[in-house]
Amino acid sequence: MDIQSIKNRFGIIGNDPQLNYALQVAEQVANTDLSVLIFGESGVGKEVFSQIIHNLSSRRHNPFIAVNCGAIPEGTIDSELFGHEKGSFTSASDQRKGYFETVSGGTIFLDEIGEMPIGTQARLLRVLETGEFIRVGSSKVLKTNVRVIAATNKDLLTLTQQGKFREDLYYRLNTVPIRVPALRERRDDIPMLFRKFVGDFAERYKTQPVQLDEGGRQLLMSYGWPGNVRELKNIAEQISVLSKDKTVTADQLSAFLPNRESSTRMPALTPHTSNLPVQSFSGQEQQSGSSTTEREILYKLFFDLKKDMNDLKKMMFELAHQQGYNPSPVSMPSEHLVPAYESAAADNAFNTPAITNYQGGEKKSSPSFVIHHPGDEVNHHEEVEESLSLIDREKEFIIKALQKHKGKRKDAAHELGISERTLYRKIKEYDIEE
Repeated sequence: MDIQSIKNRFGIIGNDPQLNYALQVAEQVANTDLSVLIFGESGVGKEVFSQIIHNLSSRRHNPFIAVNCGAIPEGTIDSELFGHEKGSFTSASDQRKGYFETVSGGTIFLDEIGEMPIGTQARLLRVLETGEFIRVGSSKVLKTNVRVIAATNKDLLTLTQQGKFREDLYYRLNTVPIRVPALRERRDDIPMLFRKFVGDFAERYKTQPVQLDEGGRQLLMSYGWPGNVRELKNIAEQISVLSKDKTVTADQLSAFLPNRESSTRMPALTPHTSNLPVQSFSGQEQQSGSSTTEREILYKLFFDLKKDMNDLKKMMFELAHQQGYNPSPVSMPSEHLVPAYESAAADNAFNTPAITNYQGGEKKSSPSFVIHHPGDEVNHHEEVEESLSLIDREKEFIIKALQKHKGKRKDAAHELGISERTLYRKIKEYDIEE
């Protein structure tokens, strides 16, 4: 059967080369009993490919069942897949056959295989390798003849590295991989799919099918479609039911699409040094009154920033004491002590009070502190250390550094902790002869 015949039979729309290749692989592998792993984003139509493989195989007259591994609770998935004996657990009032027993001779499609618990993965691996399984609560080994097709929207290889998926099961399932492309990767197919969907909905709701003008068509193709074909179908149904005009413009279409602009412009906060929970803002949440939440988060950020600054001040104050300096003759809690050189510019040093002192050829820190009393105004402060001679001392330090390094500005600037450009400016400013 050629690719176009498969498309017509299973209602597949599109001519993208990636889609055609996936269909070709599905058709070639259908008549074998090889395990197939279909991977692709949510909403691309992975289950359709499993049905294609089953219906083109020699098992097509036998049962086919699709199981969503992520929708079955961990405590019952073994019973669902492999069955259980009466009394094997509290609610097991009767013996029950599992899917691998009832679908023997047919095909079982395991969707979202990455959500399967590790213990169940071991049972599945045994079925794939030997065709054997054991019901929950039994010791009797049973045989089955089931073809397994699995699908996932996750990177299973990454999950194996994280210990969340068995590596041996991954390679056993991945005998034949089929990748279904995302809708944004086949943009030329989007208008055709849209026409198909609106035509189907017009027939269902007994209305005239809507059409897109050129602007609407361009917007339809430029949208990212994170929900893929499923999202496109939902949008087509909304437009078919809610649109007043049968020719939809770009502005009218944008009213049905998620507000991409607001969702990209709003910040997404991730946990860092603070204890903030992860928060993200999308257009709908913002419109529904999330301004209060944003304000609370900003307050929390400012509070944590203030706390971090107080911790830094305390650390600097303790460091000064360890170096033998006593910047505060007045008994005062450390959180009220602010280093005078607290925030330097990019060039740093010498734009604030001097912080370096040479004694006996050694370089020591000599911080100057300003005491802020509780309740005081911001501009009210008390100088603890005399600073009238700062300019002279700064000039003296520059001269000594130049002498020490024999006029080499780069080395002198490194010694002083400033950039060479700042040193050059200070030399000109103080008229220092080199």
